[in-house]
Amino acid sequence: MTVREFKKRLARVFDNDLRTRQWENYPDYVIIGLIVISTLSVFISTFNITPFWERVLSVIDIVTVITFTIEVTLRIWTADELDERYKGFWGRVRYCFTFYGMIDILSTYTFYVSLFLPLPYSVLKSLRVVRLLRVFRYMHSFRLLQQAISSKAQEMWVSLQFLVIVTLMHSFVLFFYENNAQPEVYDNGLRSVVWAFAQYIGDPGGFADTPPITFAGRMIACVIGLLGIAIFAVPAGLVGAGFSEAMEDEKKNNEIAKNTKKLHLAFERKLDRPTGFQIVPQHLSICDIQARMGMKADDILDAVEASNNFRLINLAVTQTIDEHPQDKLAVEHFIANRPYGCCIDRGSKVTIVSPGSVIEPCIGNFSYYLALIGGFNYISRELGELRPYRSYYSFADRYKQEENLPLYMEDLERLTSREGSWTLTTLVASGANEPSYPTIFHFSNGGPKGEENFEGENLIVKDVMAYKAFFKDLTAELEEKFAMTSDHQRYHNCSMPNIFARKFEPGKGCENNIILRIAWSACLWDSRRIAIAKTIADALNRHFENDITKEYSPDLTAKKCGY
Repeated sequence: MTVREFKKRLARVFDNDLRTRQWENYPDYVIIGLIVISTLSVFISTFNITPFWERVLSVIDIVTVITFTIEVTLRIWTADELDERYKGFWGRVRYCFTFYGMIDILSTYTFYVSLFLPLPYSVLKSLRVVRLLRVFRYMHSFRLLQQAISSKAQEMWVSLQFLVIVTLMHSFVLFFYENNAQPEVYDNGLRSVVWAFAQYIGDPGGFADTPPITFAGRMIACVIGLLGIAIFAVPAGLVGAGFSEAMEDEKKNNEIAKNTKKLHLAFERKLDRPTGFQIVPQHLSICDIQARMGMKADDILDAVEASNNFRLINLAVTQTIDEHPQDKLAVEHFIANRPYGCCIDRGSKVTIVSPGSVIEPCIGNFSYYLALIGGFNYISRELGELRPYRSYYSFADRYKQEENLPLYMEDLERLTSREGSWTLTTLVASGANEPSYPTIFHFSNGGPKGEENFEGENLIVKDVMAYKAFFKDLTAELEEKFAMTSDHQRYHNCSMPNIFARKFEPGKGCENNIILRIAWSACLWDSRRIAIAKTIADALNRHFENDITKEYSPDLTAKKCGY
C-alpha cells in the first residue's frame, strides 16, 4: 500500500461517519471511548481519592494525551483528503481554525504548552473537559441542529439587527426622560444603553441596577421586557422551524439514497451476444425504469439530480434531422472518479479521450468499453454545466476556460507522456438535428475540411506513416465486417488552433493524436456497437501496442450492476 492510498483510507476513518465501514470503524469507537474515559477521570479527580488512584488517573491522562496527539496530528495531515479547502500549509491552518479543529488543538496540544509555560491547574482540567465536545462530530442529532441553525442564520441575523436597533432607540428615549428625573444616575446615554441591554441577560453583575422612575421610563422598560422575551422566543422559533425542515430534508435525503441504489440496480449488465461481454446498458428510458423498479418519475429525477453517476439525456439529439426525431427522456449511467469525470491509467501507450461525454449522450459508454476491451488508458469529461457548454475538446486558454480543465489537462498529459504514446479522441457525428453523412466514421489527423490526403502543416499526428497504415487497415475491416464506410477529413475541420492536442505544455503530452467522429447510428443504435468498439481496439493494439500481450479484463464477463 502506497503512502497516498494509506492517507486516503485514513481520511475515511476521520470522516466523522460511523457507517463508512473503513477498518470496521474501530478507530472511531476507540476515540469515543477514550473521550469518555478522559472525562470520567477528570470527574473522579474532583473527589478525595487515595494516592494509588491518583497515579492511575495520571497514567490515564498521559495515555489519552499521547493517543489524542497522534490522532489530531493525523487528522490535520489527512484534512485535504476530506476537503480541498485544506490543501497546503495555509489550508491546514484554515482547518485548525474550524470548530472541531480548535477543540482538537485546545484539548490536546495545550498539555505540551504546560511543559514550558505554567498554566493554572483549573485551566488544564477545563480544557480536558472540552474534549467531550469532540463527541458531537459523531452525533447525527448535533449535525441536524447545526444544519437547522445554518439554514436559519440569515433570518436570525435580521431579527437580531431589528432587536438591536429598536433597543437602541428605546434606550435613547429612556435617557431623555430619566435624565430630568434622576440626572445623577442617567448622566449620559451610555447608562441607558447599558441598562437596556443588561435586562436581556438578567443583569447578573448588578452593574445596571438603576431602574427608571418616570411613567414614560417604566413604559419603555416594559417594552424592553417584552423584547427580552422576543430575544429568546424568535431565535427558538426559527431554530425549531429549521430543525423540522432539517429532519424533513434528512428524510428526503434517505429516500433519495434508497432510490439512487434502486437506479443503480436498474443498470444491470446485459450480455452482448456478438462479443460475449457483459455490458452496462447505454441508457434506460424513464418508462423502463418505472416499470422495472416501481419508481415514480419524481423519484427518478431526484435520484439523478443528487447523484454524480447518472444524468438525464434526450435521445432525440442522437438522431439526424432526416429521421424526424421525437423527444424521449432517458437516464444515462457513467463512472466518475475525478472532479471533471473519469480518469483510468492502465499503463498503456494508447489513451482513449472522450472530451464531450457530458453533452453527447452515450459516447462515454462506447469510449469506456473501447478502452476497457483494448486495455487502454481512459479519460472522459463526464461532469460540468450543459449550458453554457465549455468544451474540453477545443478551448482558448486551459487555465481560464473552466475550473476543472487544468486538472483534466494535467491528467491527460500524465497519461500520454510515455514514449510512443497515441491518443484516440472519440466524438459523435450525424446527430443533434444535423444532416446525415454518407460515411459513418470520420477520421482526422488535424487537417482542414476537404483535405483528404494525410500530409499537411501543423498536424496533430507526427508519425503520419503509422497513422496512414492504421487508417487503411481499420477502415477496410470496418467495411468488411459491418458494411460501414469511412472518410478522412471530408466533412469536418480539425485545423483550428484551439484543439486540445495543440494545448499541451511544452515537453508534455503526446505528438500523435487521432480524432474519430462516429455516427450515433453506429456507436449507440447499432446492436453491434460493442463489436465495433472491439474492432477499433484490436486495430489500435495491432499498430501501436503490438509489443505487449494482453488479455481481456475479467470485468467484461462479470455479472453485476453498473460499472
